Amino acid sequence: MTSAPAYRTLEELEGFLDQMRLAPSDQGRVALVVRRPSQGVREVLLEGALDIDRGLAGDDWESRGSRHTPDGSPHPEKQVTVMNHRFAAFLAGSPERVPLAGDQLYVDLDLSLGNLPAGSLLAVGGAVIEVTAAPHTGCAKFIQRFGEAAMRFTGSRAGRELRLRGLNARVVTGGVVRPGDLVSKLPPVSACSTPPTG
Repeated sequence: MTSAPAYRTLEELEGFLDQMRLAPSDQGRVALVVRRPSQGVREVLLEGALDIDRGLAGDDWESRGSRHTPDGSPHPEKQVTVMNHRFAAFLAGSPERVPLAGDQLYVDLDLSLGNLPAGSLLAVGGAVIEVTAAPHTGCAKFIQRFGEAAMRFTGSRAGRELRLRGLNARVVTGGVVRPGDLVSKLPPVSACSTPPTG
């Protein structure tokens, strides 16, 4: 029988901020691709397909729906969730617990509001995703897995500015993404052009 994981304290979380600020701002790497085929299930993938209609292929985003849409359909601005891997790993304490955060893409990149405002485009492997304005917040499951201090800290001013809980995105160009792939910030799209679709 294994003991319950030790949660990070507020002091530990505050002390980790300097490490978060070292994350690359323009180009980093994909650390994990995680599919959620059903409630509470996580599959760590060697490669995943991002699709403009389905999000991450095989994920339950399509079937889960959303209480924030009028008809309960999947939220178009919450198709893919992205979290900073160094913070997720720090919270988790061990590699096997990282996917419990519930996100699909874990990257080493500065996800802060200042670096990636809504509308920013990221090339992720062979795909392109767009950062959306929909906030990504914690829930009761996040508290259960990582503790009350983690929930409060990700919701603090610094936590929100750095997007420690992660960000929401939608797929604008489909493609394959694998751990180790580059994730790169793309130049802003001009007003007279539209993002590529695939």
